[in-house]
Amino acid sequence: MSTAIDLPAGLSSRPLTLDDAQPVVDVMAAQELEDVGEVVIELGDIVGDWQRPSFDIAASTLGVFDGDRLVAYGEHSGGDRSDAAVHPAYRGRGIGTALAGWIRETARGRGATVVGQPVPQGSAGDRLLEALGYQVRWTSWVLQLPPGRTVPERPLPAGHVVREARDDERRAVWTVVEDAFLEWSDRERESFEDFSASTFQRPGFEPWHVRVVADASGEVLAAALLHLDDGCGFVDKLATRADQRGRGLAQALLVDAFAAARAHGATRSELSTDSRTGALALYEKVGMVVTSTWLNRAATL
Repeated sequence: MSTAIDLPAGLSSRPLTLDDAQPVVDVMAAQELEDVGEVVIELGDIVGDWQRPSFDIAASTLGVFDGDRLVAYGEHSGGDRSDAAVHPAYRGRGIGTALAGWIRETARGRGATVVGQPVPQGSAGDRLLEALGYQVRWTSWVLQLPPGRTVPERPLPAGHVVREARDDERRAVWTVVEDAFLEWSDRERESFEDFSASTFQRPGFEPWHVRVVADASGEVLAAALLHLDDGCGFVDKLATRADQRGRGLAQALLVDAFAAARAHGATRSELSTDSRTGALALYEKVGMVVTSTWLNRAATL
């Protein structure tokens, strides 16, 4: 796939490597701080995604450089997923448009018929993609539990426990999470190896980051994946087996996950959800508040 894009004089582009993960985070963090007033991205998000066995970093990423400094990047993450960021100091120079074109070309060359990416609502990226014909597929929200508040306790059914997952339960966790997320996402099942790369092998991972609800026989019925970064306990995924919903398992997991993060030094409790899940009202009901709103915009190829 070609890496030649039309850039302003003095800028260059090349495929990225894993060593470029931190500069990518720096660019994305600067963009998020400008657009939503807080930094959401973490180094583990990039490294975990890029180290998936199915992901070819060189063929799937493109960095834009001013000398040795990374100032923008784009990636086709696979299927209909992509992402891109331009440092605020370099906006308005056509870099985002060029990267969007490269992403569409790359995705089309791999057989994709649509490609999209998340952007903060009302941001420069949102306005650019709208102007390029990208339509809104869904809305997502980052939510935070206000300081001093906790999620209300929810008792578990008799014989059930909420606890740290054991190593031999990792495939059961993968199954519960993938089954739940595939109910509303239009994609292929993620392999256990790719799932592991972004969870169990994520930089900074510790066993207590994976929480489960198990019944009296030890069967995993629900699972939560937690990250701890810069004082924030972030629940990345929360899933309950379809035949076990409505029993309070997810709320019990949320209480447990945030408590575990606080016990390990977290001062903030956050998660995200989107309009495909219908879970926003549930999180607001337990006291969480929206801190930023994102749109997933997509273009037909």
